[in-house]
Amino acid sequence: MTFLNTSLIRKLTLFLAPVMLSVSAMAADFNQVQRSAIQGDSTAQFNLGAMYYKGEGVRQDYSKAMEWYTKAANQGDADAQYNLGLMYYKGEGVRQDYSKAMEWYTKAANQGDADAQYNLGLMYYEGEGVRQDYSKAMEWLEKSAIQGDADAQFNLGAMYYKGEGVRQDYSKAMEWLEKSAIQGDADAQLTLGVMYSVGEGVPQDYSKAAQWAEKAASQGYANAQAMLGAMYYEGDGVRQDYATARQWIEKAANQDYADAQFRLGWMYFNGEGVRQDYATARQWIEKSAIQGDADAQYGIGWMYYEGEGVPQDYAKARQWFEKAANQGNSDAQFRLGWIYEKGQGVRQDYAKALEWTQKAANQGDSTAQFNLGVKYYQGLTVPQDYTKARQWYEKAASQGDSNAQFNLGLMYQDSKGVPQNMTIAKEWFGKACDNGDQNGCDAYRNLNQ
Repeated sequence: MTFLNTSLIRKLTLFLAPVMLSVSAMAADFNQVQRSAIQGDSTAQFNLGAMYYKGEGVRQDYSKAMEWYTKAANQGDADAQYNLGLMYYKGEGVRQDYSKAMEWYTKAANQGDADAQYNLGLMYYEGEGVRQDYSKAMEWLEKSAIQGDADAQFNLGAMYYKGEGVRQDYSKAMEWLEKSAIQGDADAQLTLGVMYSVGEGVPQDYSKAAQWAEKAASQGYANAQAMLGAMYYEGDGVRQDYATARQWIEKAANQDYADAQFRLGWMYFNGEGVRQDYATARQWIEKSAIQGDADAQYGIGWMYYEGEGVPQDYAKARQWFEKAANQGNSDAQFRLGWIYEKGQGVRQDYAKALEWTQKAANQGDSTAQFNLGVKYYQGLTVPQDYTKARQWYEKAASQGDSNAQFNLGLMYQDSKGVPQNMTIAKEWFGKACDNGDQNGCDAYRNLNQ
């Protein structure tokens, strides 16, 4: 399960709230505003456009809003220019036209309008109405960010974080993200939490990570709630507290956050911070699995395989393992190999068993590596090959697998595929012993006499 996802930078999206009148201005007499607008007053023209746009004091009419915004914009009114850009971008009262949106945003941005500068930056970032250009995106976002726009500050920090249009620079990312976070931007708060958690651009500090995550979580951000719950679960930066962990994780799970649903299900399964309840565990894990979470798919498969909380059902177990395995989950790949080898819920198929076991082993799964070593050593469903057996044992042994370490010791002791070498055999037996393998301890003692 991964709660601290370092690809937390949100997709850059347009700030679509139009510049509108104050409530008191909207309450003004429509006819009076209209008279002033007809007389050429640019502020009145803007206000009249806003009234038509919003449907305040008159029936909503985007075409008329466009007409009056255009009059004000042609007199240099930056707010009207911005809103025209917005309407062309959204296709309100006019055919959607990114090029014209860019044109009007540019006019407003050149007058210092922070929202227009921000939107221009994002259009350059996305390549909407213009060729994608990260450098220009940076330029316009920085103009807006300097004026204090929290969204621009976040996205500028994000570009430094990802190294888009600029050399990756965690320090500058942190600087801009912190400005945005202090203004209450939840994405920035969460990203700061992640940076402190993994030590990117700052010394690792779980306490600060938890503080920033809590700020974002309190704003209802599901991934921040999941992250904070995970920190309480593990006791990272906060005192370990399963009950508090469950509360935060449940908030995220109720927002359909798949990682949190899986974690919550696992807590119900183990009775951590909540009374053990297999039925509820299955419900939450299955919700996550249906959303495509590979860990959850493996988890629900494991429940069906073992008959834990559900009737044992090898066929259903295989279906869920296969979903997870196809996403690269090495535990599921190994278990799927085992199912095919034993013919559990599926016709026995040694070729598929080998294929899935090898996929898991190639991802570094030490149990799969050990099992491949056994297969090649004994010639089980594959031609006997001591060299391949030794290679797979060594991979597993290097990860601390005591069975593989013991078997390597036997190969050197018995001269199986390698020249006999009691010194190396003793070394491997000793490692197995250190990792809790009594056979390794006995073999080491025998060679020590």
